[in-house]
Amino acid sequence: MVEKVKAFMSQHQLLDDREMYLVALSGGADSVALLLVLHEMKIKVHAVHCNFHLRGEESDRDEAFCESLCHKLDIPFHRIHFDTQTYAELHHMSIELAARELRYGYFEQLRMDIGAKGVCVAHHRDDSVETILMNLARGTGIHGLTGISPRQGNVLRPLLGVTRAEIEQFLADRQQPFVTDSTNLEDDATRNKVRHHIVPLLKQINPKAAENILLMAERMAGAEQVMERLLKPLRNRTEYTKQEILEDVGNDYLLYELLRDKGFNARQCTQIFNSMMADGTGRAFMSKDYELVIDRDRIVMEKQKPAFRQITIPEPGVYVMQHNEKLRVGMADKPRDFKVSKASHKITVDADKIRFPLVVRLVQQGDVMIPFGMKGHKLLSDLMTDCKMTLLDKRRQRVVVDASGVVVWLMGKRCDNRVAVDDTTQRILTIEIDLEA
Repeated sequence: MVEKVKAFMSQHQLLDDREMYLVALSGGADSVALLLVLHEMKIKVHAVHCNFHLRGEESDRDEAFCESLCHKLDIPFHRIHFDTQTYAELHHMSIELAARELRYGYFEQLRMDIGAKGVCVAHHRDDSVETILMNLARGTGIHGLTGISPRQGNVLRPLLGVTRAEIEQFLADRQQPFVTDSTNLEDDATRNKVRHHIVPLLKQINPKAAENILLMAERMAGAEQVMERLLKPLRNRTEYTKQEILEDVGNDYLLYELLRDKGFNARQCTQIFNSMMADGTGRAFMSKDYELVIDRDRIVMEKQKPAFRQITIPEPGVYVMQHNEKLRVGMADKPRDFKVSKASHKITVDADKIRFPLVVRLVQQGDVMIPFGMKGHKLLSDLMTDCKMTLLDKRRQRVVVDASGVVVWLMGKRCDNRVAVDDTTQRILTIEIDLEA
């Protein structure tokens, strides 16, 4: 088995014998075999054990076994104790998810603290088969059918090339004991049901069922690579036309593969795809970090920003809006050589045509202005459309409104003709977005 593990590690370039690695040691057969294999290969390792305090005396028994084994092998031993139940309740998650989050969070912190190159965990071929079947039962795409990856960030899986039976034989040959987690013998967890019932039934139907499932996983991994190459040119963009979605993506599943890195789930991507096909202009979708809107014949995404907080400006001065962005409001006599500002971040208007306090807020439905150089009123919604603004831009567009309700400035775009400087102007009011803030 050692040679098979060596070959698998070489194939996937998993470990470097010049580096040091952490081994996640539970005390079970798989992790004990992993520790012994790497030790026999003379890979420099430290062992780490997590006591989740979920099985009473059995949890303490496992910890003591792991400590004793590491002392026997002269391998440095790290341990940590978790109040898993309290953590799960505090964060409103299952025990299994809480244990996983605690475990991998500690592994990564310890890895950085001691300078380990990676964290080795003991998943094997049978685990990969079970994972594929579980994903299939839940409903999955190509990625879920590729099985467990040999490498996931700093987490490494050297035993993925061997079976549980090979692991048990390896330990028996060396007369190496291990501990058994009693919960693995129960059918409470989904994985245990798959392990104890589904996989044996599939092997009755076809003795090579597990091998064939893993062969399918290899083929799916190849298909995933092709898909990734096709989607890569599109992946980093935040805007796609309907034609591109139809021609280059084609269906809601591939749209999900395109958008999942931005946090959109499969159900949302189906809704987005169907809305595009049904001309659902204006529909918005939110992920943890992004907002997506359907804008006529395209979808547009943008990282979510905190909602703009309306501010009141009672007099000239410097005002902080958000993200330390500053608005400078100044007043001065009109100079002889005065020229109207043409910069998008600054307006110069007639101070005596404006009433304080000013309010900076988002555009509201029904807002109108008389754009500079025009005579009639125009809805700001129409004006923004003329400026070819996306729906996201429109929703975040700010205005400066004076006490009489005049939209003095569609910020960054146009000022109102009613407050424009003319020959009778004596004082100039300057409103400027501080670009250096």
